[in-house]
Amino acid sequence: MSRVLDKTRIDAMAIEERMELIGILWDSITETGANRAVPDWHRSEVLQRQAEADADPEVAIPWEEAKERLLGRL
Repeated sequence: MSRVLDKTRIDAMAIEERMELIGILWDSITETGANRAVPDWHRSEVLQRQAEADADPEVAIPWEEAKERLLGRL
């Protein structure tokens, strides 16, 4: 861990504060225009998942239902 952000101080933060920090860090990366090439293994994974979804579209559920499940409302 760097001197700027020592782990002790991060561990003392509430989860919401840590999530906010993640957002701040992410925004600082994307704002610099630091575009990175998508790794080949990411592309392969996306293509494989798309093929699986196309092969059996009945197993998919609507996004709203998935979101409700993730939030524990169903």
